[in-house]
Amino acid sequence: MKNNKSLGLTKRGQNWLFRRIQGNNLVYNTCWEDPRCDRELLQLDKDSEIVMITSAGCNALAYLLDEPAKINCIDMNARQNALLELKRVFYKVDAYNFLFECFGKGRLKGMKSFYRRYLRYLLPEYAQEYWDRHIYYFSGKGMRKSFYFHGTSGFLAWSMGRYFKMKKQLRSSIEQCFAATSLEQQASIYQQIDQQIWSKQLGWVINRHLILSLAGVPKSQQQLYVTKYENGTMDFLKYCMKQVFTTLPARENYFWQLYFNGNYTEDCCPDYLKEENFETIQNNIDKINTNTSTISEFLRTNPGQYSHYVLLDHQDWLAENNVEALEEEWRLILQNSRKGTKILLRSAAKEVDFFPDFVKERVTFQKELCERIHRQDRVGTYASTYLGIINSSFNL
Repeated sequence: MKNNKSLGLTKRGQNWLFRRIQGNNLVYNTCWEDPRCDRELLQLDKDSEIVMITSAGCNALAYLLDEPAKINCIDMNARQNALLELKRVFYKVDAYNFLFECFGKGRLKGMKSFYRRYLRYLLPEYAQEYWDRHIYYFSGKGMRKSFYFHGTSGFLAWSMGRYFKMKKQLRSSIEQCFAATSLEQQASIYQQIDQQIWSKQLGWVINRHLILSLAGVPKSQQQLYVTKYENGTMDFLKYCMKQVFTTLPARENYFWQLYFNGNYTEDCCPDYLKEENFETIQNNIDKINTNTSTISEFLRTNPGQYSHYVLLDHQDWLAENNVEALEEEWRLILQNSRKGTKILLRSAAKEVDFFPDFVKERVTFQKELCERIHRQDRVGTYASTYLGIINSSFNL
């Protein structure tokens, strides 16, 4: 058995690897949270002032359909903000067809020249610097021909795609599942997939810390899978996939179709890529601003009375690695909110136990509502969704 010192060194090494991957790469090339669920929970309106984690920016653009007053997108990784900034400029130059080519199909012939002529000058300097070096992601050339096969999560998707190509029967079953016209047919096909896909070899790969770090999953979240499921992350994913592919229509599940095919289609894509939504988003595009910082740093330097927070799952990491920072973030959220402010977060844990006492006293969590909406989540890879509503002010 490893002693405490060895365990501590292992943990520090794993966290170091995760931070290196997160801090030196574009990790998320698409959002992995369902905005249909978000918008139903958040109930945004013209008075909404949102603070949210950027991720790939897809959901911030979707929120503009509700025409909020302002969306502050925060991310510690400047590359994630650079991705959102690139998406924004397509609206500014009124280029829907080019937007869909790049972020729908994942490639655009002549993207480099189009970028330099029409897009680059509209980007902030840090985004220019990033895309000057990485605009080839959209070239359609090389082994990874789609933008969605770039970045760390994209590389992982591309690698899994090559694995599926070697297993023709499995690939055929997956294609049939996505094309199914009824839930009964879909569930029947998925039973075949379930029997074929979860091999010991795949399980060994999925459970590696390096692989999960490429997908943006820190060790603290990995441990939540390990402690609950016999075969760790593989059993967790097996459970998630069964829920998603036997209870929700796969034909409209653009999340999983994207990483299987490397592209969206006009009939199966995020809201920001639908032509009927382009004008509304375009008219509201300047309401988004990006900030490369932590949530706490942003709130310290931009105090306000915000109406909504979207925290994704990053508090799982804080709870395991930096409780002091977790408590500071909650204090700043409460200090920079109005009564009735809504806070949305997700977790790899079925039950979150890390909320500080002062949060429990001032925030009412909508458990039944969240459980109902969570069952409609087309991604399905989080164990729980939490929506808190601030019921009283917070004074130091």
